[in-house]
Amino acid sequence: MANDVDVVIVGAGSAGLSAAKAARARGLTFALVEASHRIGGRAYTEEFAQGQPFDLGCHWMHSASLNPFVAIADEHGFAYRRDGDWTRAVHHRGAFLTPEQEAALGALAEADERAIERAAEEGRDCAIADVVDLESEWAPYLAYWHSLGLSRDIDRVTVRDAVDYNDTEENWPVIGGYGALVAAWGADVPVALNTAAERISLTADGVEVAMASGSIRGRAAVVTVSTNMLASGRIAFEPALPDWKTAAAGELPLGVHNRIGVMLSENPLAGEARRQVTVLLEGEDTPFAVEVGPYGHAYAVGVTGGRFGSWLERAGQAAAVEHLVEHMKAVWGNDIAKYVTDRVIVTAWEGDPWTLGSYSGATPGNGGRRAELARPVEDRIFFAGEATSTDFFCTCHGAYLTGIRAIDEIAAVLGGAGRE
Repeated sequence: MANDVDVVIVGAGSAGLSAAKAARARGLTFALVEASHRIGGRAYTEEFAQGQPFDLGCHWMHSASLNPFVAIADEHGFAYRRDGDWTRAVHHRGAFLTPEQEAALGALAEADERAIERAAEEGRDCAIADVVDLESEWAPYLAYWHSLGLSRDIDRVTVRDAVDYNDTEENWPVIGGYGALVAAWGADVPVALNTAAERISLTADGVEVAMASGSIRGRAAVVTVSTNMLASGRIAFEPALPDWKTAAAGELPLGVHNRIGVMLSENPLAGEARRQVTVLLEGEDTPFAVEVGPYGHAYAVGVTGGRFGSWLERAGQAAAVEHLVEHMKAVWGNDIAKYVTDRVIVTAWEGDPWTLGSYSGATPGNGGRRAELARPVEDRIFFAGEATSTDFFCTCHGAYLTGIRAIDEIAAVLGGAGRE
């Protein structure tokens, strides 16, 4: 790995990989360092068995008509569903909703959406919980679905995040795994794995990034680590980052969106229409979305977000699997448990040492911090990653676009051709 380059890139997730490709396209030399043993960041696919991929992180190509990964998926031969492959069937305290109850839930969703939009139009940068109906019998479902999309509970995230995101309502899941797609796309980028940046210093003519194994000098750096990593202080900056930068990172904290998967001995719901259900058990106040046999595969998956997701992660893998199986039994009967095997994949993004969470949510009163997080420091240290996107935050393609944006900014500052 060269130790004197135009651009030092820290982090080989979607943003770091796209920055590297953009630098190469512009003739800029670069070095890309990654603390983990793999590329992809929060895009990561494992397999329950051969031919049965399971995404631990991002899975949906959101806003598909504007998402560059759709063309990348086509180029690399990855299949995806254009219909979203998701229905919002609800099993409420022991039974599926009646048509009248479905209408009431739909009406609440529309009323909440109007209230959020109205608050944003009025310039209010308040919590979502401040403007939606919390008294309705159906309020827990809307709060839960928000916690999945934003990774934080509705009292901890601003209405601005709900309206600033550019949602075309085209959400296409990658059947072969979004993480596998990112890994295939990024395979041609040279990366120094297991190489954690420990210090980033401004020098007289650029930057120096220090790792345990040595240091790399560059004319500029692109930092793509998560906001929780920035706020943790695990990467030292010399001089220290300005207050406006650390404040931006602190007010865009990562929340939790975890996936709990169990392999089944066979798919017991093959051919059934209602195999994707949001479940609220008697005596509980947090729903839980369950899917059995996605794409015909023999596994089941449940998803958690926000505070409850954080609590269940800390409770451990066994507790998470038990939670999933109990909700499966509530919908499809106790017999479904006989198909459950001991092969499980349970994510724990909050405890992941290189991300410390899932994706960012702007706290109330801080809806404009994403632009601040994206601002460079001294035109030498530039920032990318989903949290720096003002319209596609919380997404893999949002991170991708910010990596390119950072290189465009660097090229404008450096001018001319890169080093030979």
